[in-house]
Amino acid sequence: MKEMTFKAYAITNEIDLNKIAIHCGIPKRFTWEEPLILRGDILRSILDEEVKESEQVLVFSFGSVVFINHSSLDKIHRLFTFIHSFEPDFDMRNIDKYTDDYSLHIAENEQIEFDDEYVLVPKYEDFYPELISTVLAKSVALEKNEEQLGKILDKLETMIDRLEKGNLRIGNKELARTTAKIVRHEYNTLAYIMILDKPDITWTSSDASEFYDNMTEFFELNDRYKILKSKTEILYNIMEGFSTISHSMRGLFVEWIIVILILFEIVLTLLEIAGLLPS
Repeated sequence: MKEMTFKAYAITNEIDLNKIAIHCGIPKRFTWEEPLILRGDILRSILDEEVKESEQVLVFSFGSVVFINHSSLDKIHRLFTFIHSFEPDFDMRNIDKYTDDYSLHIAENEQIEFDDEYVLVPKYEDFYPELISTVLAKSVALEKNEEQLGKILDKLETMIDRLEKGNLRIGNKELARTTAKIVRHEYNTLAYIMILDKPDITWTSSDASEFYDNMTEFFELNDRYKILKSKTEILYNIMEGFSTISHSMRGLFVEWIIVILILFEIVLTLLEIAGLLPS
């Protein structure tokens, strides 16, 4: 039985693949649909040491990185240091926060079998590394977004607690910041991770398409995406409710100010009529 190991990380929301490609001398314009694959001499020059022919690194535009057949943590950290020079926003100290390990096993006369830790296939196909890496990259990116959504929910829970205690005033800046977080979360999930998009190879190879569909189903990518979408819609509804309450309170405040001013003007008029104030 042969084996190929995969280790996926979600480190940030976006990586500019073209900046890295230009630095590495790769004469290609990368789109969001395809990963940047580092191997051979290019990977060797980045790590400044010898690498095996089977070692690869796939960098995805939505902020995930997948290492194939890398057993050395030192190499992994060196590669992240290299990426950090192009994308300084991510925290090098927390690169292990969203990660997953997987492996590909090849065994003759066996059926394709998916497990939590590996996939077993009867023979090796060239599309396996990229498709497995793509699913793992999307899975860990979703995990990161799922946690970020949880933080937004915690923030909304705090706002709901304030409402329950009678504190009905919510500032426009606070509403705007929270809404921006929801929009950013949805944008990162839909535009960057591209859960609904399939790699190009799946459109030209029926075997690749079937394998990719089965793997995405096993990792529940579509179901997790639908859950995130439904939760996001709920968040928008809650924020709309907050906004309505906030605007109602401001409208009521303005109305009371107008009433007070009218009453004040009436009092002044009555005092003038009574001769208590100079006309």
